[in-house]
Amino acid sequence: MTDVLTPPRTVSRPVTDPARAVRRKAVLRWIAVHALGIAAALFFVLPFVFVALTSLMSDNQALTRALWPHPFVWHNYVTVFRTPGFLTWWKNSLIYAGAGTVLTVCSSIPVAYALAKFRFRGRNLSLMLVVATMMLPPQVIVVPMYLFWANQLHLTGTLWPLIIPMAFGDAFTIFLLRQFLVTIPNEYVDAARVDGCGELRTLLRVVLPMAKPAVAAVALFQFFYCWNDYFGPQIYASENPAAWTLSYGLESFKGAHQTSWNLTMAATMLVMAPVIIVFFFAQKAFVEGVTLTGVKG
Repeated sequence: MTDVLTPPRTVSRPVTDPARAVRRKAVLRWIAVHALGIAAALFFVLPFVFVALTSLMSDNQALTRALWPHPFVWHNYVTVFRTPGFLTWWKNSLIYAGAGTVLTVCSSIPVAYALAKFRFRGRNLSLMLVVATMMLPPQVIVVPMYLFWANQLHLTGTLWPLIIPMAFGDAFTIFLLRQFLVTIPNEYVDAARVDGCGELRTLLRVVLPMAKPAVAAVALFQFFYCWNDYFGPQIYASENPAAWTLSYGLESFKGAHQTSWNLTMAATMLVMAPVIIVFFFAQKAFVEGVTLTGVKG
């Protein structure tokens, strides 16, 4: 009797496709990233949607738990515009933000250019002093500064104590511009000098056209700061309602309409509207400038 040898059984295993596994991993990663992005977007957008919907409700509906206005009361915005002083606050905010932005950018560009392209003794120390001023909060010097503007120049009750100092540069703007100007090759500046350009002409004709993204970024930063500034107008302009800005006047408007949440939200929307419009129109330049200058949040 002979033993019959049978070959061992082999268990067949499914063959995995490497390309399919890579595609599946990419899809899962895409879903996870976009889910987090949508959640973050809702986190920032939902409060804005709530304010917009409440601003279109009637007086009685704004005091209920209703989330959708019925009917839409667009007349709330007309009522806010007709509030005494509201258009004056708009004008003052535009003057403050516009003049402050122009003065800050124009006065900071030469300083940043000197710190980035000039070689002189004490340059690094000068940069350190500029950066050190960023660590000094304005509340520390508000008392002597208020006494100076009130007793020496008699300018309290106006916006001049807030606008005039911006003609002497801003530490954050100088630092941001300097970080960008350092990345511009020195060969461009040297070539302009060889061609007979002075420093001012080199700055205006060669450096500034290449620094447009950084200039746009710092201009937007400064405009947003001035438009949203509450501390400065409260200190220097609170005694004169004709010099109030929107950020400070909104607090007065809220106090006068404590139960009219629809009007308060409508006024809030009108205050936020210019900032949102400016950001959307200049979003590309803003993002490009922030990226190139190395500012990270």
